[in-house]
Formats: sequence, C-alpha cells, structure tokens
Amino acid sequence: MDTVAPEPLSTDLFLCIDHVGLAVPDLDEAIRFHTEVFGWRLLHRETNHDQGVEEAMLGTGSQAPESAQIQLLAPLREDSAIGRFLTRNGPGMQQLCYRVADLDHVSTVLRERGVRLLYDEPKRGTGGARINFVHPKDAGGVLLELTEPAH
Repeated sequence: MDTVAPEPLSTDLFLCIDHVGLAVPDLDEAIRFHTEVFGWRLLHRETNHDQGVEEAMLGTGSQAPESAQIQLLAPLREDSAIGRFLTRNGPGMQQLCYRVADLDHVSTVLRERGVRLLYDEPKRGTGGARINFVHPKDAGGVLLELTEPAH
C-alpha cells in the first residue's frame, strides 16, 4: 500500500525566526553584558510607551541585522506585560518571534485554524513593525510574536 504525503496547508506563513525576546530588569546592564561578554552589537534601541517597555535589538554575525538577533525587553512600569513576566518568572526568555510578509493574511489563516491571537488588530512594535502574538495556550506554552517589519 502506497502512502501519500498530505497536501500542505498553504504556502509558508513564516519567513524566518526574527528574534528571541529576553525579559531583563535593567536594559543598560543587559546591553552591556550582551555586548561586552557575548560580543553582540546594538542595532536599535527604543521606548514603546504603548507596550510599557524599553527595548534593544542586538545582532551578531557579519550581516546584522539579517543575522541572528535578540531583543532585550525591560519594563517601564510594573503592570506592563514585561513587568508582570519578571514578577512571575524572573529574567529570561519571554517570547519567540516569527517574521511574516503579510500579518493580516497570517492572522486570518491562524484564526481560521483555531489559533487565538492576543490583539484584534496589530499593534506597533520595534522600529514601526506591525505585531501580534499567538496565545501561549495555543502554541505549546510559548508566547509567539508575529512581526511584519516596517518597509
């Protein structure tokens, strides 16, 4: 009996892993540690008042920012998502981020497949990107960020 591979659900939804987000209590100290000890390069730093976070994107490799990236996230207030994460868990990996070409399309497909997203409409993320998050209960306990970079 021949086995037939199932048809793919659709074309690829995700372009790549964009970054890993790390919650930190002190952004300056985390930047210093990651640049001086691990050799990462500071690519971008900003404050996002809507999200209640101060953040920095760090890259490594000769092709940064196209190479590996991490995002350091420090809370602006204790009641922000990062503030609550640090209170519950302490510093560490807070989210994994997938890059997408069309966030609206990906959001529609995921919702059709029964996946819950945290926001009804995308929010503004790092560098003006459009972002949303997959609920951790629908992603094996991992908070997945979806990002469509600004053009």
